[in-house]
Amino acid sequence: MPYRIFKLIAGILGLCGVVFGAFGAHALKAQLVASGQIETWNTAVLYHLIHAVALLAVSMGPAANARPTDSRFLAIASACWAVGVVLFSGSLYALALGAPHWLGPVTPLGGLAFLIGWGCVLANGLKSPTLHRD
Repeated sequence: MPYRIFKLIAGILGLCGVVFGAFGAHALKAQLVASGQIETWNTAVLYHLIHAVALLAVSMGPAANARPTDSRFLAIASACWAVGVVLFSGSLYALALGAPHWLGPVTPLGGLAFLIGWGCVLANGLKSPTLHRD
């Protein structure tokens, strides 16, 4: 599985999440407060960073060295989280900055990608052998 690429994506997402958080808290704060969009921006940053860390955890865990059939659900989860950050957080960032409202329906698609990713983690856990082997 392409865990190296997921590690790189996690690094990019984490870096951008911190930058966007700082940008919103400083350079854009007055604009976001005036437009009533500060909570939207903060929600985007929160989900952005949570899923960057989740992606990093999966890319560095034992599954990264497992047989492909043992970790395919985690690879799917990783891809879903990366797509979810782009769709969910990306659309919220854009909407907070005044993008057209037609972009709004993209946000739930990103949320769905997050849910599918977490469902894949659950599926991986259900099919994994017990942690303690005799």
